[in-house]
Amino acid sequence: MNQILKTENLSKDYLINKRKFNVLKNIDISIEAGDFISVMGPSGSGKSTLLYNVSGMDKMSSGEVIFQGEKLSKLNEKKLSNLRLKKMGFVFQQINLLNSLGIIDNIIFPAHMEGSKDRNKIKERAVELMEKTGIKELAENEITQASGGQLQRAAICRALINEPEILFADEPTGALNSQSAKEVMDVFHTINKEGTTVMIVTHDIRVASHSSRVLFMKDGNIVGEKVLGELKDLEAELKDRESKLSSWLLDLGF
Repeated sequence: MNQILKTENLSKDYLINKRKFNVLKNIDISIEAGDFISVMGPSGSGKSTLLYNVSGMDKMSSGEVIFQGEKLSKLNEKKLSNLRLKKMGFVFQQINLLNSLGIIDNIIFPAHMEGSKDRNKIKERAVELMEKTGIKELAENEITQASGGQLQRAAICRALINEPEILFADEPTGALNSQSAKEVMDVFHTINKEGTTVMIVTHDIRVASHSSRVLFMKDGNIVGEKVLGELKDLEAELKDRESKLSSWLLDLGF
């Protein structure tokens, strides 16, 4: 496997009322192409901050993030934006689709922003992604004509429209019911098996059990890592993986 992303002594500080808070403390991680990484930890542990820093959405205080051999600290904002647009996809708990656009237009919007693709091919890819995620019949619907789970799958299609190298997700199932969450994680499992690298922040053991590796954070540090390996049989293996994760977290004292 080829390394796609790594950090070296990554730190992030915030100054609040003249007090400095160390949110990330000298983090060293390495992500290989095709990995499925989950980051777990209590609220305030720094897991979302880690995701925002490794994706270039937030600026690190010190250290380095290296994406496909390129140091993010050396890129200006325009180059960072282009990198995120072309090589990274993002899915959040808050779906953030544009109410002024229909579902398929929301999905293809990043591809139009990227600007190098033929309009017909963009539409074809959008339809292909919607079919893969089970929402093809909603192509002409408005945002108000879909459920939360369907909209989250549309957001995943939007994140994948430019064929990113890595997909970042921050609590993507946090606002969904259990059935919708299961459907969304089935989609993540499928796209990872097809080769997209995934890094997901979650508090949910059921979500993390889909991962090949789970990192656990506390107080800005990575305090443990559990290697689960490739998930080959979605239905047969999940319960066993959930049990292993639960035992591991108990051993860590959580």
